[in-house]
Amino acid sequence: MLVVDDFEPFRQFVCLRLQETANFAVIDEAADGLEAVRKAEQHQPDVILLDVGLPGLNGVEAGRRISHVAPGSKILYLSQNSDPDIVDSTLSDGARGYVLKSSAAQELLSALEAVIRGERFVSPELVSPSFEL
Repeated sequence: MLVVDDFEPFRQFVCLRLQETANFAVIDEAADGLEAVRKAEQHQPDVILLDVGLPGLNGVEAGRRISHVAPGSKILYLSQNSDPDIVDSTLSDGARGYVLKSSAAQELLSALEAVIRGERFVSPELVSPSFEL
């Protein structure tokens, strides 16, 4: 798994949470969108946890590029951005899920399990009629 977030304390929280679960292994981390694309291409991770608000190259555009350089990687957005247009855009571009950071402690592991099974996961407070789960 590749964890991408520019806020180091949050990245550490996510990595620690994942280390508590034997099912998930973090193979690398990135702090900006360009670095995320490079590391995704290099490692070809099964899952990429990707923030929307990244420096250099935002997470939405990074996700689009990652889809081309690591087509087998499943993208799960983990962001504080709850704008319905952003959420819809990421899911339309092929992301498998979108979790709000404020819900990460409760939803992250369930979201990862769903995404790995090939299902879509969206934080319940974000679900609208336009999303197909």
